[in-house]
Amino acid sequence: MKKIVVAIDGPAGAGKSTIAKLVAEKLGYAYIDTGAMYRSVAWKFLQTGKDFDEAFISALAQTMVIEFKPEASVNRVFVDGTEVTDAIRSAEVTANVSRVAAIGDVRAAMVAQQRRMGEVGGVLMDGRDIGTVVFPNAQLKIFLTASVEERALRRYKELVAKGQDVDLAQLKEDIASRDKQDSERAISPLRQAEDALLLDTSDMNIEQVTTRILQLVEERAQ
Repeated sequence: MKKIVVAIDGPAGAGKSTIAKLVAEKLGYAYIDTGAMYRSVAWKFLQTGKDFDEAFISALAQTMVIEFKPEASVNRVFVDGTEVTDAIRSAEVTANVSRVAAIGDVRAAMVAQQRRMGEVGGVLMDGRDIGTVVFPNAQLKIFLTASVEERALRRYKELVAKGQDVDLAQLKEDIASRDKQDSERAISPLRQAEDALLLDTSDMNIEQVTTRILQLVEERAQ
């Protein structure tokens, strides 16, 4: 089969990264976690201790180098040579990533890096504007979603398993708020591409979702 570009978009907590990593591994494709890229910019900015400033953050985004290094079941993330795999998942980064990602020049810098990564095909990317902006001509576009309640429950279980003290009701509120921010931002808002296939995973487990996407890739890669 030919190697294609697979774009998976969807809201926060839909399981995009988990599914994308599994599918990429089974296909032998490169996995590019675009959400981790925007988190990396937010992390880099927070490290400076400066007040929020779009021009300053844009300048950071244009000079920083983000790399992914798959290792076993972990897709390790590096910023300018420093590993930030766990650091970019902190509550502070999560609270700031949406407004960082809404900055036009930041998105332009990240999209340029993403397109370079995907030029040769055999790439799977997930995010919020992959099928609409980054790779509008991707051979397969999937809009992966689930109910707010289900997404909050999944995140709750994930964080509890890591030993974190979290409140399920607060998680629901946070995810709903994130959906609103991502959908209403002026630049590259979260939306389903017209030619994307909607996949609601509210009543599906990881194995079922992975199998379905592998079937779709096989159909498009003929």
